[in-house]
Amino acid sequence: MASIKCCVHLDTYESNKLNSVLHFSDRNLIFAFTKNSFGHVKKVRVSRLDTDVSHYTNVDRPVNLSDDNVTLQNPKLHKKGKRSIWKRLDSMKNVAKDLKVSTIENKNQQEIELDRMIGCVDAKDMLLENKFLEKISSNGIESSVGQCNSILEKLENSGHDDEVLKFFAWMRINGKLTQNVNAYKLALRVLGRRRDWKGAERLIQEMQTESRCELSFQIFNTLIYSCHRQGLVGPGTKWFKMMLETGIKPNVATFGMIMSLYQKGGNIEEAEFSFSQMRNYRIFCHSAYSAMITLYTRLGLYEKSDEIVEFLKKDRVILNQENWLVLLNAYSQQGKLDEAEKVLASMHAAGFPPHIVAFNTLITGYGKISNMKDAKRIFQNLVSAGLKPDESTYRTMIEGWGRAQNFKEAEWHYNEMIKLNFKPNSSNMYTMINLQAKYGDEAGAMRIIEDMIMIGCQLSSVLSIVLQAYEKAEQFDKVPYVVKGLLYNHVLNNQTSCSILVMAYVKHGLVDDAIKVLGIKKWKDKMFEDSLYHLLICTCKELGNLYDSIKIYTSMPKHDKANLHITCTMIDVYSCLSQFKEAENLYINLKSKGIALDLIAFSVVVRMYVKSGSLNDACSVLDVMEKQKDIVPDIYLFRDMLRIYQRLGMISKLADLYYKVLKAGFSWDQEMYNCVINCCARALPVDELSRLFNDMIQHGFSPNTTTFNVILDVYAKSGLFKKVRQVFWMAKKQGMVDVISYNTVVAAYGKGKDLRNMAYFARRMKFNGFSVSLEAYNCMLDAYGKAGEMEKFKNVLLRMKESNCGLDHYTFNIMINIYGEKRWIEEVGDVLMELKESGLKPDLCSYNSLIKAYGIAGMVEDAVDLVKEMRKNGIDPDRITYTNLIAAFQKNDMMLEALKWSLWMKQLGM
Repeated sequence: MASIKCCVHLDTYESNKLNSVLHFSDRNLIFAFTKNSFGHVKKVRVSRLDTDVSHYTNVDRPVNLSDDNVTLQNPKLHKKGKRSIWKRLDSMKNVAKDLKVSTIENKNQQEIELDRMIGCVDAKDMLLENKFLEKISSNGIESSVGQCNSILEKLENSGHDDEVLKFFAWMRINGKLTQNVNAYKLALRVLGRRRDWKGAERLIQEMQTESRCELSFQIFNTLIYSCHRQGLVGPGTKWFKMMLETGIKPNVATFGMIMSLYQKGGNIEEAEFSFSQMRNYRIFCHSAYSAMITLYTRLGLYEKSDEIVEFLKKDRVILNQENWLVLLNAYSQQGKLDEAEKVLASMHAAGFPPHIVAFNTLITGYGKISNMKDAKRIFQNLVSAGLKPDESTYRTMIEGWGRAQNFKEAEWHYNEMIKLNFKPNSSNMYTMINLQAKYGDEAGAMRIIEDMIMIGCQLSSVLSIVLQAYEKAEQFDKVPYVVKGLLYNHVLNNQTSCSILVMAYVKHGLVDDAIKVLGIKKWKDKMFEDSLYHLLICTCKELGNLYDSIKIYTSMPKHDKANLHITCTMIDVYSCLSQFKEAENLYINLKSKGIALDLIAFSVVVRMYVKSGSLNDACSVLDVMEKQKDIVPDIYLFRDMLRIYQRLGMISKLADLYYKVLKAGFSWDQEMYNCVINCCARALPVDELSRLFNDMIQHGFSPNTTTFNVILDVYAKSGLFKKVRQVFWMAKKQGMVDVISYNTVVAAYGKGKDLRNMAYFARRMKFNGFSVSLEAYNCMLDAYGKAGEMEKFKNVLLRMKESNCGLDHYTFNIMINIYGEKRWIEEVGDVLMELKESGLKPDLCSYNSLIKAYGIAGMVEDAVDLVKEMRKNGIDPDRITYTNLIAAFQKNDMMLEALKWSLWMKQLGM
């Protein structure tokens, strides 16, 4: 039977009549249709589950059939050729001759002349040469609106947008646009293609205010159609909302285009608004329902998706094939495979033939939940229905068996797919590589790699897939056996792929394989090569494989000029291994070749010397750094410098460095505050240190235990006992008090002769679980002894013996000094004997205390003998020794001897 095809613009299509009813039951989904509901069902090609509004997008040249002046065009007019468009139209005049006789008879002579001129000359050429418009104006020939519209349409159909706008402007000047909606539609179509939305808005305003045109949905559909074709969601939304604000009722085509646009762009909020407007207007667009279901399904909003299904029922919409497929996909995505199968059965019962997409959708759904038993059943049903599995079917089956970790079935379907000349996608390849990696099929993996290369996969992508698969299977040691042939040749020639592979080898401990690849690579780029070697060395270092770092470093090509960054990293590596000689040799090599060190290099070298215990060498490096004016230490190097100077007791350096840190303008963190306070406590005035400590607290940083103890010691030695108590209770509240904290406070009160507080803190120290330290006992002995509290002095000695606290030189010296002041020579002798019995020998301080004690007791000769004993034991007398001896002579009226020793002191320069 012959068929008649008529091209009608989508704007002219309106339908809200229903021929059947869609019934839903509570338990089962049943769709009932009238007898002739699907008598003539147009087949729809569905390329994917997220179907587009394809039946709205195939209309390129809309025509308003209601305009009497518009002549229907033959589709052949759109073909390109040398023959004039207007001349080709002449061949159709005889066919329509009888229909136009009355119209031609009514034309006046000027219209006939214009028609003759238009028919003989190409309209485009006339416009380009500015002859056509001049001839119309100069000869006084008056064209009709219909003729002008015809010219405008021919130009627009030919794609000459500039000429369309030029002629449209001429029509405006010559009064041809009054109530001429068709001309405006053609101009808007051009502006839409050009995305000139401001111009389009001005044109719509002109239609209303100047040309007295009535706006309709066709005007806005023209612009929405342009946005739909170009995927422009924002402008499309703007025109749709302007349409509603103007009071124009959209039609089915409007909602079809706008909802398809939102579906592609994933604009859920705008889609919901448009969908609600559609239902408010009682317009039923099949594509709109499908778009909403698809959008909600993509986002996992399955309850919302079910609501749209309910609207389908409520709105009594007759489902087309697209709706059925979208419903099927929605249930499959939710994992409701039983419901999906009921939808498939209802679809067939409604008269739709079996569709390959429907079966593929179910197979995908079962594959996602690894229910391959039912997936296999659907596959068999597909064949039984007379359909042939397509590319998507096999792809889906491969993915399903892959998820189920069934290597045998996945491989069978893959091989069948290849036999049928179907192409697997990258996901299939990745699935197969993963399975082969897991089950140790290296030969199969190499075949898959060849297939991937053959179908055009980029070699770099193939390499990434292979590496990921074997890494996931924890079989990375098999990669060198798989990366062969073209892929291996690609690695050797491409520096990016080469770096990816060797990095993966190093990461998984295959350092020898990485070195082998680097040894035979064919690409040449010294800068890139150095960066790659540096990255490999650093990776081994971070993984703790320091010897691998050395192995990679020694395998590097030798160059005349050493790479500063690689050398610095290796200095750090050797330092971590305590191989300081090798590290120092690298530093010396840099200096010998005149390579200037940067901030990182200086930091590494300084830390190397600190680790090796060579603090003086570290200072030498810092001196070299200071001579390079362009090097400004960072906060980490500043901290290292502070610690070095503090350990070496370089007070002036610490003070200078502290003020340099202040000028550097760094933002201090908690570690910086702690470091500066701990290191600079002896170098800064107490007021500055106090300010720094308070600043730290105000910034919300917590001092550590060492910082608290340092501040306690500074305040104690400065006699600021009120601040000592404040800092101590602050430390105690934060749980930062230790034995040293108590010792510091006890010593502070002891030196300040505040015996009550000294005793109190000593008791609290014991009460809080800290064993009273030897330092605390010594402070109490000294304080009680100097205060003359001999009973308490003896009690402290008794507690020391009961607690088995070993005495040190300081303890014995305190006892000698106190007993000597009391002239208790027998006790002094006992202490001296106890000192020798304990295995300790008198030190310089002990001898000085004994000389002083003997002098007070009048035992001058014994005091002189002690000086001789000191020299015999290798201890050189100091100024205090001679001072005590001279005082002994003077006290016992031995002035001549005192004078002799005074002269001797002067000769010694004391």
